[in-house]
Amino acid sequence: MTAADHNGSLSGRAIIHAIKAAGVEYVVSVPDIVTSDGLLWPISRDADLTHIRVCKEDEGVSICTALAYCGKRALLLIQNTGFLDSINAIRAIAVEYDNPLCMMIGLQGKEPDVLPIQSDKVSVRIVEPMLDVMGIAYHLLQTTANTDAIAPAIEAAYRDDHPVCFVIGRSPSE
Repeated sequence: MTAADHNGSLSGRAIIHAIKAAGVEYVVSVPDIVTSDGLLWPISRDADLTHIRVCKEDEGVSICTALAYCGKRALLLIQNTGFLDSINAIRAIAVEYDNPLCMMIGLQGKEPDVLPIQSDKVSVRIVEPMLDVMGIAYHLLQTTANTDAIAPAIEAAYRDDHPVCFVIGRSPSE
């Protein structure tokens, strides 16, 4: 990592390093305009990660949970719109049945210099309150410095069998 990675930008390289440090082997995703350039495409080319493309986010919830049952660690990479579309699967599979679903949610339409809760976009503004209501711990990734929370949070999710979410507050650079 360089000094530039800590200057207010968000490094996709740092995110990938952190998820690998947590033992994640699989990244399940739906195409995501927020993370495509800096995170999704580098993940798809990374020989250490298996990238599984799905058509709907709730399919990804099921696949990540099945991998957890097999002793494998996975991360679900989606946008806020897909998160909202898959609330019932997340509620049932991850929250009600205490499964270690690890999600990373890109906030499509979020203004870069405001907190998600202050966004003019309803679909951005309601993500964190919905996570709160479901009791899902989350971490806002606004800068590369925030990526230090990723590995310990994933470790805790798998150790304690509970979901965790990383809310991507700006498009990561590669």
